[in-house]
Amino acid sequence: MKQDVADTAGPDPVDARLDARLGTRLAELRAERGWSLGELAERSGISRSTLSRAERAEISPTASLLNRLCGVYGRTMSQLLSEVEPEPAQLVRAAEQQMWRDSASGFVRRSVSPPHPGLRGELVEGRLTAGADIAYDRPPVPGLEQHIWVLEGALDVTAQDVEHHLGTGDCLRLRVWGPTRFRCAGPEDVRYVLAVVLP
Repeated sequence: MKQDVADTAGPDPVDARLDARLGTRLAELRAERGWSLGELAERSGISRSTLSRAERAEISPTASLLNRLCGVYGRTMSQLLSEVEPEPAQLVRAAEQQMWRDSASGFVRRSVSPPHPGLRGELVEGRLTAGADIAYDRPPVPGLEQHIWVLEGALDVTAQDVEHHLGTGDCLRLRVWGPTRFRCAGPEDVRYVLAVVLP
């Protein structure tokens, strides 16, 4: 069953500009493969109407939607987001690090080290509000290596049907082959570092 996994674009003009560039890039990726919206819907499990609205920047895509599209296009989310920026720099100041918000799930993602086509690793800072719960049905790249280091708060991570409870300072290393789930386990928000290494 196809799911509509997106929320409406927020009023922030910076977010709206990013959504517009992201929509254009998603349309380009589909066109490069010669796929119709129907074909992409079949491959991704996302409805044609949601895909069309995301490509036209009528909605702000959720983390789950982007994860599915990254899986179809063989990219990590950081790689996709970097493609809507002019060119990744070697040094990115904290104030210039790209942030992306999924307001539907309470997830904020900061690209600490934007990827470069020739590099396999990247650092991402994640923030989840108390009670936030994000499920990914598949990794963007099968066998993706992840290191999850909790800086503040508590995080429950489920992978391969095993749940891991992480507190402040804890680090989990895993290879991702199937569904994963990230849940803010405590009464306070959680902040963590996600190190991603392509296989």
